[in-house]
Amino acid sequence: MHKKLGMGKESSNRIQTSLLNAMEKKALIWMAERQPLWMTSDMLTYIGLLGAVICGLGFALAHIDKNYLWISSLGLVINWYGDSLDGTLARVRHTQRPVYGFFIDHTLDAVTICIMCIGAGISPMFRLDVAMLVLAGYLVLSIYTYISTIIKDEFRLTYGSFGPTEFRLVVILINTVFMYTPLSSTIYTIAGQTLGIFDIVGLLIALFLFGAWLSQFLIDRRILSERDPLKPYNPGKKED
Repeated sequence: MHKKLGMGKESSNRIQTSLLNAMEKKALIWMAERQPLWMTSDMLTYIGLLGAVICGLGFALAHIDKNYLWISSLGLVINWYGDSLDGTLARVRHTQRPVYGFFIDHTLDAVTICIMCIGAGISPMFRLDVAMLVLAGYLVLSIYTYISTIIKDEFRLTYGSFGPTEFRLVVILINTVFMYTPLSSTIYTIAGQTLGIFDIVGLLIALFLFGAWLSQFLIDRRILSERDPLKPYNPGKKED
């Protein structure tokens, strides 16, 4: 658990428990200390958005040649660079803007994931409805994170050992497998639906996202129910 992050009148504990957290944190601090003086957190945030556009373009071009998925993977790396480094740069330079930074970063995060999932849905790897299910799961989990930030003073960056960085690496792995193995032509018919092997992987990712939301919801529901118990109703009692 990281130190508190000021957010307006709120102060939230940053919860980061991903597999790569320790190594990634060291790498980001090393990179932040070596950024040119003209680089700002805002610029990095928009570089992350540019990476999402490049990723989506690579997905779309994969209909022409599946090797264009290398562009998609490059876009994911650029997105990681901008999206992961913007906050670290502010903290290293002691130039945090807690309210503005939170607003810009997480507003554009929603746009970013929409671009990438729509791009994946129009690529030859995934059916559009499968990609939209992944998008829905990601957004549900994101909304839950923002609610928890206000209600519980917790900003949860990861669920279990899985976070945005691991998600990007999984997509890069899927891109690579699609390009260099015959699995891209593997088709199954399940309950009358024609699904490729990558559609099934997408469904598993969506299942994980919704499962992470449901698990954390049930835990927090119990905690918050005890913290804010149901008050007895007395119809004969008047309010002061």
